[in-house]
Amino acid sequence: MNYQEEEITERPINARLIWRLLGYLRPYARWVTLAVVLILATTAARQATPYLTKIAVDEHILTGDLAGLHPLVLLFAGILVFQSITSYFERYLTRLTAQWAMYDVRTEIFGHIQKLPPKFFDRMPVGRLMTRNTSDVDALNELFSDGIVSTFSDLFTVFTILVYMYYMNAEMAFVMFGAMPVMFVTAFYFNQRLLRAFQVARSRLSRRNAFLNENISGMPVVQLFNRERRHLDKFDQVNRSYLDANLKSTYYFTLSYPLLEFIGAGTTAFILWYGGGDVIRGALGWGILVAMLQYIPRFFHPVMDISDRYGTMQTAMASAERIFDLIDTEPETEGGPVARDKVEGRIEFRNVWFAYQHEDWVLRDVSFVIEPGCSVAIVGATGSGKTTIVSLIARFYEPQKGEILIDGIDQRQWNVEALRRRIGVVQQDVFLFSGTIADNIRLGEIAITDEQVRRAGHDVNADRFVDRFSDGYGHLLGERGGTLSSGQRQLIAFARALAFEPDILVLDEATANVDTETEVWIQEAVERLMHSRTSIVIAHRLSTVRNADHIFVMHKGELRENGTHESLLRFDGIYRRLHDLQYLDHT
Repeated sequence: MNYQEEEITERPINARLIWRLLGYLRPYARWVTLAVVLILATTAARQATPYLTKIAVDEHILTGDLAGLHPLVLLFAGILVFQSITSYFERYLTRLTAQWAMYDVRTEIFGHIQKLPPKFFDRMPVGRLMTRNTSDVDALNELFSDGIVSTFSDLFTVFTILVYMYYMNAEMAFVMFGAMPVMFVTAFYFNQRLLRAFQVARSRLSRRNAFLNENISGMPVVQLFNRERRHLDKFDQVNRSYLDANLKSTYYFTLSYPLLEFIGAGTTAFILWYGGGDVIRGALGWGILVAMLQYIPRFFHPVMDISDRYGTMQTAMASAERIFDLIDTEPETEGGPVARDKVEGRIEFRNVWFAYQHEDWVLRDVSFVIEPGCSVAIVGATGSGKTTIVSLIARFYEPQKGEILIDGIDQRQWNVEALRRRIGVVQQDVFLFSGTIADNIRLGEIAITDEQVRRAGHDVNADRFVDRFSDGYGHLLGERGGTLSSGQRQLIAFARALAFEPDILVLDEATANVDTETEVWIQEAVERLMHSRTSIVIAHRLSTVRNADHIFVMHKGELRENGTHESLLRFDGIYRRLHDLQYLDHT
C-alpha cells in the first residue's frame, strides 16, 4: 500500500482565486454589506471609548467636575451597549453567510464528483476526495467567517486608532506607526513557517484519511489474515507523520506569540517613559497618556490578527486550488443528441481497441454483433477483457480506436444518461446503500412504486428471504448491506435491475460467490430477467452460459471464438479446453 502525500507548493495570495471565492458570497451580498456596515459602526464605537477616557480625565476628574462626569459615563455605557449589539449581529451575519457559502461549495463539489468519469476514480483515493469536502472546505469557512471580513475590520481598526492618536498627539502616533513594521515583519516571518507546517499537516491528513478509508473497508480481510499488527504499525507511521507536522506548527505558534507580545510590551514601556516625561514636564495631559496606553494593545492586536489572517488566507488559497482543481476536472461528456425511451438492443463492435493506460491494450481489434433479444455469454481467463467490454457498452470509457454502435447509431451520438437508462448491470461486487431494501431497489426513483418493488423482488426470488423480515422491503440495511449474505445482496441487485426495466441486461459474474441453493434461485431470476431483452452474461462457470444463443471466447484481449455451446465443444479450441478443465473431476 502506497499513500503518497500531495505536492506542497508555496501559493501567493491569488486575486483570481479570491474573486472566484467571493463568487460564493454574491447570492448573499446584501447580508455581507450589512455585516460590513455593522463592522464600521462597531469599530468606530469601540475606539471612541479611550478618547472619552481622555476627556473624562483632563476635563472632569482632574478639575473635580463630578457633575460633568455623569453624562460622560452614561455616554460611555451607551457606547458599550451599542457596541455589544452591533458586534453580536455583525458576527452572526458573518458566520451565517459563511455557512451558506460552505453549503453551496460542498453541494457543488459533490454534484461535480457525480459527473466525473469512472477513470477519474481509478487514480483518486476516496480519502482524498473526502478531505476535499471536509478539511479543505473548512479552510474556506475560516476564510469567509474569520478572514476577509475580519481583515477589513482589523485594517479599519488600525486606521481609526491612528486617526485618534494623531489627533491627540502626533509624536506618539508616529512612535506607534514606527513599531508597526517590526510587528508585521516578525508576525509574517512566523506565519510563513506556520503556513508551510499547516499545508504539510493537511496533506498528511489527506493521506491518513485515505489509509483509514481503505483499511476500515477492508477490515474483514485484515482480520482474516491476522494483519492487525502490521496494519497498526503502518497506521502508526502515517499517523506519526501527521503528528510531526502538527508539532512543528505548534512550535512556531507558541514561539511567535511571546515575541509579538514582547514587542507590544516594549512599545508600551517606551510610550509610558516618553509620555510620562512629557506629563511631568507639563507638555502632555494626563488624559492623553491614559488614552494612549489604552490604544496600544488595541493597536497591536489587529496588527497581529492581520498577520494571522494572511496565514489563513494562504491556507485557504491552497485549499481553494485543490477544490477548484477538482471542480475544474473535465466532467463526463453528456454525449450526443440521441435519446430514446426504448432501444432495440442491437450492439455492434467494429475493430475496437482499448487501453486504460497508454498503449497497454486490453482489447485488440474486437468486432462482433449482438442482435436484439439475443443472449450472449462472454467467457475467458481473468484479464482477457470481458468486463472491459461491458464498461465500453455502458460508456464508462471510450475506445481509442474503432466504433461501438447501439441500434446502428455510433455510441458517441447517444446521450449518455439516456443510454444508461436502457442498460441494466448486475455486478459481482454488489454495492448496497444504507437504507431500506426498497430504497436500494428503486434508488430514489419515485416513478417506481412499492408494488413494482415487490413485483421485481418476487420475479427474481428475492422475496424468499425478504419475507422473513417482519418489516419486509422496509427492512433497514447497514452500511453496504453487511448483514446480508452475498447471494441475498445479489438478488437485491437483480430486483434493482428488473425494476428499472432495461432493454439491455448485463450480468457480470453475477453468480460467482453464492451457495448452491441461492444459485438455483439466481438462475431462475436470470431466465426471467433475460426474457425478451438483449442480454450479456460474463462468467467463469461455463455451466451458467451453456444456454446462451452465442458464446464469445476472449483471450488476451482478442475475440478468438464465437458460437453456441455445442459448436464450440466440437471445435477443439480455447472453449473446449476451458470446459475440460472445469469438468475434469467429472470425466
